[in-house]
Amino acid sequence: MYARFGGEFSETYRRNTARRWVLSLRLESQYLFIFCGGLLAVFVVFVILYMAGVNQWVCIGFGVAAATLLVWLTFRLNARYGTHGLMKAAARRRHPRYVVNRLKIPRLFIFKHWQE
Repeated sequence: MYARFGGEFSETYRRNTARRWVLSLRLESQYLFIFCGGLLAVFVVFVILYMAGVNQWVCIGFGVAAATLLVWLTFRLNARYGTHGLMKAAARRRHPRYVVNRLKIPRLFIFKHWQE
C-alpha cells in the first residue's frame, strides 16, 4: 500500500500557507520594536490630548495621521536597510572617520616597561 499526499492534505496545506503569508507583517528584528513602541507612543499622546480637552476630531486626525506616518516609515526603513542594516548604519555614524595621533613620531617607537 502506498501513501499518497494529495487531495485534502495538500488543499489544507495550501490554504494555511496562503493565510500565513497574508497575515505576516514582513517586519524583521528591530523594526518590530520600533513599530510597536511607536504605536504605543501614538496611543499615549492621543489619550493625553483627549484628556486635556482637545477636540475629539483633532485627536482622531492626529492619531490616524501619526499612525499612518509610523507605518510608512517603519516599512520604508525595513525595505531600505534590511534585517541588520539599521544597526550597521547607526554603528557607521558612531565610527570615527579617521584617527588623530598627536604624539611626536620618535615617541611612537619608544618601548615602555610596564611596572607590576
